[in-house]
Amino acid sequence: MARSRSAGAGLLVVGLGTLAAPLDTSVNIAFPSITSAFALEVQDIRWVVIAYVLTYSSLMLVFGKLGDLWGYARIFRLGLLVSAVGFVGCGLAPTYGLLLIGRMLQGVGIALVLSCGPALATSLYGESERVRALGAYAAITAVGSALGPLIGGILVEWWGWAAVFWFRAPLVVVALALSGRIAPTVPQHGARRGFDALGALLLVVWMSALLLAFAIPAGVFGPSAPLVLGTLGMIGLAAFLVREARHPEPIIRPSLFRDADFAVLNAASIAVNFAAFSVLLLVPYYLVRIVGLETGLGGLVLALSASGTVLGAWLAGRLARHVRSGLIALTGIVLNVCGLGAISLWGQDTGFAVIAATLSAQGFGAGLFQVAYTDRVTATLPPEDRGVAGSLTMVTRTIGVVSAATGLSAAFRAFEASALSAGAGVPEAFLAGFQLTFLWVAVGLALFLVVSLLRLRTWLYAA
Repeated sequence: MARSRSAGAGLLVVGLGTLAAPLDTSVNIAFPSITSAFALEVQDIRWVVIAYVLTYSSLMLVFGKLGDLWGYARIFRLGLLVSAVGFVGCGLAPTYGLLLIGRMLQGVGIALVLSCGPALATSLYGESERVRALGAYAAITAVGSALGPLIGGILVEWWGWAAVFWFRAPLVVVALALSGRIAPTVPQHGARRGFDALGALLLVVWMSALLLAFAIPAGVFGPSAPLVLGTLGMIGLAAFLVREARHPEPIIRPSLFRDADFAVLNAASIAVNFAAFSVLLLVPYYLVRIVGLETGLGGLVLALSASGTVLGAWLAGRLARHVRSGLIALTGIVLNVCGLGAISLWGQDTGFAVIAATLSAQGFGAGLFQVAYTDRVTATLPPEDRGVAGSLTMVTRTIGVVSAATGLSAAFRAFEASALSAGAGVPEAFLAGFQLTFLWVAVGLALFLVVSLLRLRTWLYAA
C-alpha cells in the first residue's frame, strides 16, 4: 500500500511537470495580442508555432535515448529547468526575434520532458501496471489540452499575451522541487552503453527538414523550397538508416520497422492524429460562424473532445487487463472514423446534443487509441529503451499533426473556393468546405483501417 501511494504521488509529480506541454494550447488564443504587440503581419505568427514544434519534435528521440543511457529522472529534471527558463524568456521578450528564440528554448525543454515522461511514469509501477500508468499519464495530458484555451483566454484578458508563457513556469518549478524525493535512480545498464552522436545529428537534420517542408506554406522561401527541404530530409533519412543499421548502439533500431505489425501501428498513429487534428483546425470556426457561439463558449464546446480523450485514456488503462491492446486501438480508430464522419453531416441546424455527442465520441476514440498504441510500442522495445519508445509515440503524433495543419488547410480552402466559384454565399461555401474536408478525412482513415485489417494480427492478437 505504501509503495502504491508513493507511485501515485510520483505520477502526479510527473504529470504536473508534463502539463506544461499540453497547456501550450493556451498560446493559440494569444495570437492576436502577440501580432498586435510586435506589429506583425498575420501570417508571421506561424513562426511562433514552427519554432516550438520543429525544435521539440526533432529532438525527442535523441533525448529519449539519452534518458535510456543516463536516467529518465535526470533528463526529466533538466527539461523542467530549461522549460522554466524558456517560459520566463518568452514572457519577457522585448522583440519578436527574442520571442522566437525563447520558443526554441521552450521546445528544447519540452522535448527533454516529453521524451522521458512516459518512461518515468511507467518506471514508478510494475510491468503489470504499465498500461494503467500510461492511461493516467495520457489522461493528465488531455486535461492540459482541454484547459489550455480556457486558461489562456482569461490570462490574456487580464494580463496580456505574456501571461500564457510565464504562468507555466511555477508549475515546472514546483515539479522540479518535488521530483527529487520520488524519482527512480539511474538505470544500471546506462553506464555500459554508448551514444551515437552522428546518428543523433542525422536524425535532427532529416526530421527538421521534412517537418519544415510540411510546415511552411508554399512560396514562403520560393516555390522550390519545399522540394529542396524534402529532398534534404530524404537524403538525411537514408544516411540515418545506414548509420543506425551499422552502429552497435543506435538511437533507434531500423530493423524494428521490418515487423509489419509494428510498422502498421506507427502508421496508424500518424493517420489517427492527422485525421483528429481536423477537429482542432476547423470546428472552432464552425462553432463561431455557423452556430454563432462566442469564442469562450466555443472553447468550452470544443473541450468536449479533450474531455472524451481523458475518459478514453482512463478506460483504456483499466481495460488492458482484460482486453488485448490491439483490439482497444482498433476500437479507437473505428470511433474516430464514426465521429469524423458524423461531423461531416453537421449543418446550420445541427443541435447541441448532436455536436456534444459527436465530439465526445471522437475524443473518446482518440484516448483509447493513444494509450493502447503507446503500450504496444513500449512492450515492443526492450525495457532499456523505454525513453526511445515514449519519444517515438510523440514523434508519430507530431508528424500527423504537422502534416495535417498544412494538408487539411489546403484541402479546406480548395473545397471552399470551389463552392464560391459555383455561386454559393460565404456561409454556405464555408459549410461546404467544412463538410467535404471532414468527409474525406473520415473516408481516408476508413480506407487506412480497411487496408491495415489485412494485418489482423496487428489488431486482434496484440497482447
